[in-house]
Amino acid sequence: MSERRGWPAWTWWMGGRYLRARRSNRFVSFISAIAIAGILLGVAVLIAVLSVMNGFETELRSRILEVVAHATLEGSSGQLEDWERIRERTAARPAVLATAPYVAGWGMLVHGTRSAAVELRGVQPAAERAVSRLHEHLQGAGLESLTPGDYRILLGRRLAVELGATIGDRVLLVIAQGQVTPAGLLPRMRRFTVAGFIDSGMFEYDRGLALLHLDDAARLFRLGDAVTGLRYRLVDPLQAAAEVRALALDLAWDLERDFLVSDWSRRHGNFFRSIQVTKSILFIVLLLLIAVAAFNIIATLVMVVKEKRGDIAILRTQGATPREILAVFLVQGSAIGLLGTLGGVALGLAIATNITAVVQVLERLLGITLVDPGIYLIADLPAEVRPADVALVAGTALVLVVLATIWPALRAAATQPAEALRHEV
Repeated sequence: MSERRGWPAWTWWMGGRYLRARRSNRFVSFISAIAIAGILLGVAVLIAVLSVMNGFETELRSRILEVVAHATLEGSSGQLEDWERIRERTAARPAVLATAPYVAGWGMLVHGTRSAAVELRGVQPAAERAVSRLHEHLQGAGLESLTPGDYRILLGRRLAVELGATIGDRVLLVIAQGQVTPAGLLPRMRRFTVAGFIDSGMFEYDRGLALLHLDDAARLFRLGDAVTGLRYRLVDPLQAAAEVRALALDLAWDLERDFLVSDWSRRHGNFFRSIQVTKSILFIVLLLLIAVAAFNIIATLVMVVKEKRGDIAILRTQGATPREILAVFLVQGSAIGLLGTLGGVALGLAIATNITAVVQVLERLLGITLVDPGIYLIADLPAEVRPADVALVAGTALVLVVLATIWPALRAAATQPAEALRHEV
């Protein structure tokens, strides 16, 4: 056998042959099966977990963008007096799809003996429909029921349950801004009629948000003709931070005023940062499972090399080069890794695409709730398979397997024929 470029065909055949069980090496084949199973489980679990995290991130982003605007612009003093002129100027920008004024503040709702803190948002019904899809998550009356001077209010579903309020009930709204009376300083209060409920599926808003008409809110907070700011719906919500910042800089240059800007990713950034950190930690931890399986490959090949010392010596005497002997065991180790990786990818994709059914079965068997909407903001566990993640997991597993194969293969290639045959019985 002469030195050639590439691996000869016999090295592939012999590497695959060493994987098949015979009476003399069933234990080695059992260890090989354990290594394949370990890689398979590690790859499958890693793909399934990353897919669930991706699905959770996408679902959370979708839920958030349904109930909030992509970006907001406020005056530096907390009020925006000439908001109509600013709205007209900014609505003409190519990146802006729609804009709406709003009044924001905090208060306390009282119904009977119950009370709860609430985030108040004054809106113009027609304009609000253009910047968010919150109107699709209303029960009872819609946004059109909010008419100026009627003092109607839409409560989050969980907030209404906590207050014990139903449609048609009157609730007392108390805000921190006080008014001076002969009896002293008293908080400002106004009674509102519950017109409907907000059921967005997100605990943060269903528990703590209340909508009222823009004019009623401005009158309540004594803003006059001013508003708190403008809300924007943009062409690309992923570019909201850059777009609203550019918008504010242009306005500040032209009007010689300062503005406060925010966007959905800044307000809810902790959610997405925690998801990314969790994904990174889970990737590293679950990768250790694949690494353990790779150590099994080392043990398997070490035993094979020891058992096949005589075969290696005979091949060397017949002209096989150390490079070709190295190739035999690289083929065997790589085949173990490839079988485990392909099986893991198939199993991981099957779990990820049927994750809802899997979770339901586990919940019934264990008698527990794995996905609590009060904690995770969603009722079902979504999954999103991203080809880049699958490729990363499969590629990393194969790299670990190849690295684990190199040392035993080098030992086999370094076997001296004369010494090996001298010790053969």
